[in-house]
Amino acid sequence: MEFNEAEFLFEVEVPYDELIVSRTNLEGIITYANETFAQISGYTNDELIGQHHNIVRHPDMPKYCFTELWDTIKKEQKWVGNVKNLTKNGGYYWVKATVSGVYKDGTLVEYKSIRVPISQEEKLQTLKDYDKLKIETNDKQRHIVYK
Repeated sequence: MEFNEAEFLFEVEVPYDELIVSRTNLEGIITYANETFAQISGYTNDELIGQHHNIVRHPDMPKYCFTELWDTIKKEQKWVGNVKNLTKNGGYYWVKATVSGVYKDGTLVEYKSIRVPISQEEKLQTLKDYDKLKIETNDKQRHIVYK
């Protein structure tokens, strides 16, 4: 995977007074996206609804994190973790995501994700941790090349 556009290096800051909220069906297809999610990701609500949530998955994210997320929420437990997401124009934004089930009459019917911004220190530490995890799990690693 190659990203050669300048936008790939552009970080979108998530405002500290905003929450990013979405819901998906049990297969991860977006059924609801709040306006903040649309604005930060660069997609319209119409573009988000009906898409798999991995539409915003950044290649810096280890595959292991999403395996762990799905394993956790399928056991009907809450998952919390830092996530680097990809915007529509190729930029990125960092959040702390909390993903858990939505129940109707005691039956799991959807998942909800609530995301909040994280500090620069958390971003840097998480990126270092994820780089190490990608090496340990033989995942694709980031290579920046200047010609």
